[in-house]
Amino acid sequence: MKPFILILMLFVGQIMLGQVVSGKLLDENKDAIEGAYIFNHIRDKHTHTNELGSFKLRDTYVGDTIIIGALGFEKLQYVLETKDLDNPLTLVLKEDLYQLEEVIIRPNVNGINVVAEIDLKTAPVKSSQDLLQKVPGLIIGQHAGGGKAEQLFLRGFDIDHGTDVAIAVDGMPVNMVSHAHGQGYADLHFVIPETLDNIDFGKGPYYADHGNFGTAAYVDFGTKQRLKKNTVQYEYGDYGWNRTLGMFNLLNDDTNAAYVATELIQFDGPFESPQNFSRINIFGKYTSRLRDNGLFSLSGSHFTSTWDASGQIPQRAVDNGSISRFGAIDDTEGGSTERTNFNVSLKKVVDEDTFIKANAFYSNYKFLLFSNFTFFLEDPVNGDQIKQQEERDIFGLNTELNKNLDFMDIPVQLKVGAGFRTDDIQDNELSRTLNRKTTLENIQLGDVRETNVFGYANLEFKWKKWMVAPGLRIDDFSFNYVDALREEYQNQAVNKTKVSPKLNIAYTHSNDLQFFLKSGIGFHSNDTRVVVAQEGNDILPAAYGTDFGTIWRPTNKLLVNAAAWYLYLEQEFVYVGDAGIVEPSGKTERFGLDVGLRYQFTDWLFLNTDATYTHARSIEAPKGMDYIPLAPDFTLVGGLSVVNLGRLSGGLRFRYLDDRPANEENSIIAKGYAVTDINANYLLSKNLSLALSIENLFNTEWNETQFATESRLENENTSVEEIHFTPGTPFFIKGSLSYTF
Repeated sequence: MKPFILILMLFVGQIMLGQVVSGKLLDENKDAIEGAYIFNHIRDKHTHTNELGSFKLRDTYVGDTIIIGALGFEKLQYVLETKDLDNPLTLVLKEDLYQLEEVIIRPNVNGINVVAEIDLKTAPVKSSQDLLQKVPGLIIGQHAGGGKAEQLFLRGFDIDHGTDVAIAVDGMPVNMVSHAHGQGYADLHFVIPETLDNIDFGKGPYYADHGNFGTAAYVDFGTKQRLKKNTVQYEYGDYGWNRTLGMFNLLNDDTNAAYVATELIQFDGPFESPQNFSRINIFGKYTSRLRDNGLFSLSGSHFTSTWDASGQIPQRAVDNGSISRFGAIDDTEGGSTERTNFNVSLKKVVDEDTFIKANAFYSNYKFLLFSNFTFFLEDPVNGDQIKQQEERDIFGLNTELNKNLDFMDIPVQLKVGAGFRTDDIQDNELSRTLNRKTTLENIQLGDVRETNVFGYANLEFKWKKWMVAPGLRIDDFSFNYVDALREEYQNQAVNKTKVSPKLNIAYTHSNDLQFFLKSGIGFHSNDTRVVVAQEGNDILPAAYGTDFGTIWRPTNKLLVNAAAWYLYLEQEFVYVGDAGIVEPSGKTERFGLDVGLRYQFTDWLFLNTDATYTHARSIEAPKGMDYIPLAPDFTLVGGLSVVNLGRLSGGLRFRYLDDRPANEENSIIAKGYAVTDINANYLLSKNLSLALSIENLFNTEWNETQFATESRLENENTSVEEIHFTPGTPFFIKGSLSYTF
């Protein structure tokens, strides 16, 4: 009997002993649900699913009830059985009304990401211009006929077209190094907004898996694995607006999914000289779910656009009545651009504690732009039109290992990554031209080859309510430039390495309150032509930053995020693509405060708002001459969203940008603005819906982009420095009809 009793006691003890329960969480399409929470309230233990939907819950007993929840899904309660200790669980959640009370603040490096998840659920992206504006506090402006990448403003930066925000889509970089128009140029117009599935963002240089350009922030977009339904949509609006959209499933079963999406946009704009803007996009994606819950995907896309532009106009020409706000001094501006992308990615489960992910990408990119910023300042006879042109091939690889470890009974998450990116740019050109046809002078012409090889590691130690995450990133750059304007062939080459340490700490008091302290060093690279001109000196300027903040849900219906931050930038040399010259820029510092609110009034009515205050100055300049041109000091964005109110959904959005200095002395002011947009969507039947949107609801007179520029008009004897601007769109209404099947 004694052996039998001993065996029985061991068996009972094994059942009573807390175990580790693992599993995966899927939606009704069998796709992984990332960021869901799994909570054992009896033992006060919880965890979250990773990007493959996998989870592991410790110290769990047979008979315990675990609660599973995720934004936009029904809450699930599951009682653990003996078999669940030996076999991984597979649980499926059903879609449900979105509830802010389901938000759980995760103890990770970037818990603030929950804000983007909320905004994307309550106010889906409607246009490619909306994509970046989903980042709280980020404001955009267009100033070249709709075809150029937007100008970006964030945390006291005039980021131009992307110098200090690192942007990627499905792991493929968007920013262009050593671009003909400007360093970091990031054109997102190849993304069809309806294909977007998620947005991951982080402010500051605190993330080891993000390198070049990630000083003010990074933004990663993810596209859908599959379509719920096929869609055909047509939009028509003021100023010649036309948009046709088609999205079609090619394959959709439990294991495989494939779809294609395409759009055509045409738009003249409110200008007296029509923009003649035209853009066509096509995107296709195939996804296969592997047996181990891993994923393989292959995507391809192509976009091309052409446009004319009225350009930036001087305030004096409007004031004296020679042109209207929507007139032009030189309406021969414009251009064309295209990009073809291929991206293959793999997420592979190694074991229940380990998975790897990788993607390889290739892009072919072409760009041609004609501009005239100074009119007749440089050439009183022919005018100052310039041409910027390039063609490039981009190819690269990203790999990352994710592994869960135990260190002295402390859970540790390890991320180790490596990869490379190479840009091979042919005929990077800046020339003076006449009427887009005649080349008067080549200012810059050459071939660029730039390679960035990188590696990084990040650890997340989670002990009780604390999370400590040290990280380290190493980037090695190879810059090569062949100047075609030299008589003799010379390949100018420079190599440089950058080491960027990070340290992030979070204290999660409860599922409703977290405090965080982030710190790190980041950088953005300079144009290759700057690098060779400076012989490799000061060409990877560092950015030193820190954030201290909180994410707090004081009630089930309210979420608050706030952060005080500081960012210091070293000396750098800026290549001015419009002039082909190198300008030194001294040390700068920026500090400020970000505050955001998300509130759910009812099941169908949501409020969101984000305010930012920034103090931005050049450190080495004399007081009074230390302003950073176009750096915004106060912004406010927000709105109300109606979600599934019977057959109705929609929202009202506003954005406010304060007056800001346009030059270093603050003697020229870029005027601020407040603009309000509204949209509504009504479901006519199960498959047919009608939508209406109005931009600039109150017909505000506003300047979308502004610059302090010295120019001379054809009838002027002397030049004048003043505000040159692109007028913002006036009251603009458009409607659309959508059919799903």
